[in-house]
Amino acid sequence: MTESALGDPAREPADRGRTSIADGVVEKIAGLAAREVPGVHALGSGLARTLGSVRDRVPGGARAAASRGVKAEVGEVQTALDMELVMDYGVSIRAVARAVRENVVASVERMTGLEVVEVNIAVIDVKLPDEDDGDDEGPEPARTRLQ
Repeated sequence: MTESALGDPAREPADRGRTSIADGVVEKIAGLAAREVPGVHALGSGLARTLGSVRDRVPGGARAAASRGVKAEVGEVQTALDMELVMDYGVSIRAVARAVRENVVASVERMTGLEVVEVNIAVIDVKLPDEDDGDDEGPEPARTRLQ
């Protein structure tokens, strides 16, 4: 047999083939990495979180909670991410955003081998200490007024 029939003996078995990574995989990794950072209350808008909690209860729901609020564009060797975050009141938004970028880039690059070219963060809300999350199913409890 000729060398071409046997394949290229210089090529390693691990180099024979292609690996593709779905956008949703990168979104989940990034979402989980962002949630690890202190000061991040949630990802996605209140409406997205509410609709997501309904979808999570339905078998085969559209998106897992881990990737809510994250959008990835994945290429052959690079990825870019857009994230919507809700921060806890009182934290330094710039410092938390920086920590989120660092953790997301490290996690995505380590787990996927893709180069993260950018992580765009939109802070869409601030969670106040006495504020309801808005994820409850029932009506908002009545509040007593002091006079």
